[in-house]
This record gives sequence, structure tokens and C-alpha cells, in this order.
Amino acid sequence: MPLTTYTMDSFTSPNYTAIADVMLPHTQNTYWHEFHEISKYNVQLNYFERLWAAWYAYIGNDVLATGIMSFLMHEFVYFGRSLPWMIIDRIPALNKYKIQNQKVPSAKEQWDCAKLVLVSHFTVELPQIWFFHPMAQYVGLKTSVPFPSLFTMAYQIAIFFVLEDTWHYWMHRALHWGPLYKNIHKIHHQYSAPFGLAAEYASPIEVMFLGLGTVGIPILWCAVTQNLHILTMYIWIVFRLFQAIDAHSGYEFPWSLHHFLPFWAGADHHDTHHEKFIGNYSSSFRWWDFCLDTESGPEAAKRRREKKMAKAKKAQ
Repeated sequence: MPLTTYTMDSFTSPNYTAIADVMLPHTQNTYWHEFHEISKYNVQLNYFERLWAAWYAYIGNDVLATGIMSFLMHEFVYFGRSLPWMIIDRIPALNKYKIQNQKVPSAKEQWDCAKLVLVSHFTVELPQIWFFHPMAQYVGLKTSVPFPSLFTMAYQIAIFFVLEDTWHYWMHRALHWGPLYKNIHKIHHQYSAPFGLAAEYASPIEVMFLGLGTVGIPILWCAVTQNLHILTMYIWIVFRLFQAIDAHSGYEFPWSLHHFLPFWAGADHHDTHHEKFIGNYSSSFRWWDFCLDTESGPEAAKRRREKKMAKAKKAQ
């Protein structure tokens, strides 16, 4: 019996009885058994949609299925994206591209950083991920198939990038206020020359504080528009992780993205923030720092001096 609208909740609904009878009990059937059953009755779904649906059928519990998938995705992407930068740090020929090339992280520093990040992931992020599905369903986040169109996902992710960058700018700038910096944000600035793995090296409070922009903005978008699929959110989080890790990589290449998109922040923007401990508060874009005159580094200092001199001449 084909399903015209296939949802994860339909596994426990009366409308799904026919297929549920075939696939239950979940503990006795393999994942690929579920996949073949889904494929048999839902030929209108593409291959990836069938993989997705089979996962929820195999687990048999939406909260658990979403929680496991979310956590494993985060760990795989975070450490998978950090690994190339760890390898690059061990290649002397690429040292010329390192922004602070006199400060290459040692293996011990990398390992110490990884340990704290893992502790944070299991003690702070895992509980949040566990409660994510009930909260997401409450505001109407979709977990169903078919997936949204590429256009829908693209424009929503673009909006999330802009809104998150705004949140990050103001919250990050607030974290540099004396008491907040001393008690919370100082941990993240332990490395004046950052490296990819250190993107989430931070106080648990900071992880929640800044992470709220990454997760909370899509949730708010969903609550207002009632139009967001969890796959879109996953892709957004993957892009955001890539951005954060690359911004902390410490490397400036001729092919770095900001050379083609001048408003993109990139590693040189954030590396200067770690070196100078002030300014360049944005995450993805440069416009907030430019408009509010919080850019950091020699070029920004030169512009300020020239602007000040011009103003003084005008006043004479």
C-alpha cells in the first residue's frame, strides 16, 4: 500500500497498519530489510528519501532516531573536517600559508583540545540533541519524506547564515566585556593562533550561548513560517561547522573564499581576532565589523588613522 504522504509519525498511526505489520518488530528486522520494504511500497521516493525513511522505520522511535542521527552527524562532520587541518599542520611545505606560521600546534595541544571538545560534546551538546526532536516537532519541524526542493533549502540556509552572523556578532562582542570574558570566553582564547579542532574549544556556557544562534534561529523560523525540514537544518549545521572550523584553521590560501567573496570573513578575519584578542567579532561575514568599526588588524588600524587625519584636516 503506497503512502502518498510518508511521515515518521505514520509508523505508529492507524493509517500505517498495513506496512507496520510487515516491518514490525523493529528489533528483529535489519535496516536493509526496512529499506527494501519502504522501496516496495513507496516507489515515488528517491533513493535518499528511502534511506531516510528506512532509518526511522528501523529505529522505531522518532526521538531516538533523530537523536542518534544528529549526534553522529555532528561528531563525524566536526572531527572529519578538522582532520585535514591537523594533517596540513604536519606538512612543512604548507607552513608558508599559515597566518601565524611561527605557532604550529603540537600533537599534545591538539590532543588536549580534542579531549575538552569531546567532554563538551557529551555533557553539553548530547543532552540538547536528545531534547531537540520533541521541541522541533512542537514548532512544526518536518521529518517526513519527500524532501523539500533544493531552492527551498538554499534560500532558507542563506537566511540562516545572515541571521546567525548577526546573533554571533552581538553575542561574541558581549563575551568580550570584562566579567564575561574573564569567566566564560577566556577559555576559547587559550590559543592565540587557532587551529581547526579548536572551533568548539570553549566554556560549556559559551557553547550554549553562541550555539543558540545556530539551532535557535532555524527553530524560530519554523515556528513563524511552519516551513522547515530537518534535512535543511542538518545541511545548514554542516555548512556552519565547516565555516567555524575553516575560520579557526589558521591558513590563508590564494583560493580562500574571501578572495572571491570579499564580504566573507574566513580564516584571516578570525585569526586576527585570536591574535589581537579584540575586534572581528562576526562569524561568517565582514559587514557588521565594517559598519560598526570593530575591524581588527593592521589594515583596519591604518584606515582608522587615515580617517582620523582626514577629519582633523577638515576641522582646521
